[in-house]
Amino acid sequence: MSSVAFWLLAAMITIYVLLDGYDLGVAAIAPLIARTDAERAGTMESIGPFWNGNEVWLIAAGGSLFALFPQAYASAFSGFYLPFTIVLWLLMFRGIAMELRGQFASELWHNFWDFCFCGSSIGLIALFGIALGNLVRGLPLDRDGYFLGTFGFLLNPYALGVGLLAIAALAQHGATFVLMRIAGPPAQRGRALLATLWWIVAALYVVVSLSTLAQRWPLEHHGMHAWLIVMPVLSLLSLVALRILVARGSSARAFAASCAFLATLLVASAGTMYPYILPGYPSGLGGLNIDAATPSPTALATTVGVVAVGLCIVVAYSLFVARKMARKISL
Repeated sequence: MSSVAFWLLAAMITIYVLLDGYDLGVAAIAPLIARTDAERAGTMESIGPFWNGNEVWLIAAGGSLFALFPQAYASAFSGFYLPFTIVLWLLMFRGIAMELRGQFASELWHNFWDFCFCGSSIGLIALFGIALGNLVRGLPLDRDGYFLGTFGFLLNPYALGVGLLAIAALAQHGATFVLMRIAGPPAQRGRALLATLWWIVAALYVVVSLSTLAQRWPLEHHGMHAWLIVMPVLSLLSLVALRILVARGSSARAFAASCAFLATLLVASAGTMYPYILPGYPSGLGGLNIDAATPSPTALATTVGVVAVGLCIVVAYSLFVARKMARKISL
């Protein structure tokens, strides 16, 4: 049951990255594709109906971590107090920028809120990427699973590399969403930007993949991790398909290929960590195992059932909203 809980949590985080990833990516590239005030307003409007709902998945994943793995929740939130505080401030600042932009008539204020929206979004992507990099690399933990490192330890070269890959990959994800959602000059500039972003993502993907092998090889439980070999192949195929589909003008399929690329990366990351919810550092020192981090079997089974039902409801709601709001914006 603890394995089911682990993969349920991984699925929620993956869905969050796929959904909130595109609106974070659109915000990150907005200054590059929208040159006038009207274009920047239209670009923000393209994610307007979705961004708030997409962030529900982050709250749901945090709540599920507390319910499914309370020991890991306590360790993570006590050890990463400063990074989580920064994340909360960036989330609030991003929402404030989105809401207040339309409340001021001055273009000077518009430029200020656009800068805040873009900067806080890039900061969030970088922090999420650095957090993922540290989880894959492993954390110095005591015998009870509590973090012994410092904030400086989290800013290691490997995690910073994952942060850069996250910024490039979500910027690419946002550009594919712009192609699908907007008609006009921002979409044309987004298509040109994609041609450059694709090469940056491909280069960072190769570097980070080789670095991951160096960090986590040899993997424990070889039989359990054998299927992970398929993930890099699927990631590469998705990335190549994205470029081909963009060249053919199939924007919706290109967006689906971008989703597949991100999903395979996240599944590979989760598979590399398994069976630890917080792997130890250096690699091979164990960590906080999923069996040790869960509540009693009865509580876990009940929580998994509740989370699974809630997951289905949120998926149905997200699909309904996406269907109702799926129209192209002309600028």
